[in-house]
Amino acid sequence: MTVDAVAQQRSRWTSGVIPYAQMGYWKPDYEPKDTDILCAFRIVPQEGVDPIEAAAAVAGESSTATWTVVWTDRLTAHENYQAKAYQVVPVPGTDQYIAYIAYDLDLFEEGSIANLTSSIIGNVFGFKALKSLRLEDMRIPPHYVKTFQGPPHGIVMEREYLDKYGRPLLGATTKPKLGLSARNYGRVVYEALRGGLDFVKDDENINSQPFMRWRDRFLYCIEAVNKASAETGEIKGHYMNVTAATMEDMYERADFAKELGSIIVMIDLTIGYTAIQSMAKWARKNGLILHLHRAGHGTYTRQKTHGVSFRVIAKWMRLAGVDHIHAGTVVGKLEGDPMAIRGYYQTLRSMKYDADPALGLFFEQDWASLATVMPVASGGIHAGQMHQLLYYLGEDVVLQFGGGTIGHPLL
Repeated sequence: MTVDAVAQQRSRWTSGVIPYAQMGYWKPDYEPKDTDILCAFRIVPQEGVDPIEAAAAVAGESSTATWTVVWTDRLTAHENYQAKAYQVVPVPGTDQYIAYIAYDLDLFEEGSIANLTSSIIGNVFGFKALKSLRLEDMRIPPHYVKTFQGPPHGIVMEREYLDKYGRPLLGATTKPKLGLSARNYGRVVYEALRGGLDFVKDDENINSQPFMRWRDRFLYCIEAVNKASAETGEIKGHYMNVTAATMEDMYERADFAKELGSIIVMIDLTIGYTAIQSMAKWARKNGLILHLHRAGHGTYTRQKTHGVSFRVIAKWMRLAGVDHIHAGTVVGKLEGDPMAIRGYYQTLRSMKYDADPALGLFFEQDWASLATVMPVASGGIHAGQMHQLLYYLGEDVVLQFGGGTIGHPLL
């Protein structure tokens, strides 16, 4: 399927509206460079829109194009800066296509998730030529990977911090997650840690509400952690959620957690990419593990033909620099395809892997020794599913049994 370039042939510099494919954003003979960032988009064109033109439009609008020819392109090496759609593959039995697009590395600021995402997904998802658009996967070349700090510690260093090997780490979210006073909240933390868990955590929406201010919660939680650690002889932790309205507030809360002796702090995905990278730098500088709750991700990862796949979010967050991220459970109360979730875990835990369509991995990926991320499985799971969790997820994972611990009939 091709654009009829003969019938519609016009000069690249003729004024007016020219199809994106004719402006250079469709290059079927292009061979991606090792340094290119590659994207796989799932596109559903509007009726009457050629899929190649739709792919070229995505390439154009996510790089240098506008809706018409502009003479100022002549002032740049425009062909270098144009993204190039180089392959469009129909998805059998659907109206969908997978469009592969290559981006030159010079299009992106080094070490900036904000710039990367503003470029790739910033302006194309409302494009009229498309019914829907989903970013399925990206190949991020080592040349760009090396411009990011990555996780402050990684799986190996975290296990060395905790002195715990050969098994999943065990955790729980305090329940009920809202409404407890600080003292009662701390009591729940102590009972869970004393009973054998490695971690207890704040949930995504525990910040500093009228029923429990953050400073009081931190004080009672660290008391619980220290008491449980002393009685068990093990290193324990509580994910102290430092998510707040401003970076100044988050730094204040994180500094206080460090002052109290906490080994870990937590942030929510909703704070934004720049704030996440800022907290990652703080965590590395101050020696604390950084846990990320993927709050809000389902608003754009769950739909199968529109949005951004979680495997892409996982890659962005590994670059941004978090030590933990919630990545799905396979079993439990939250949606999750077993093979897709295995692909997410591979994205977080592997140093290098090949493309694997069965796992939803469209590209090979070389992380160039960037530290790994510990996946977290949380959401309606309990100890009775341990055999399934180990089978699907392996040992390098945090298994969080919130209701499954605190709601246990023997407690």
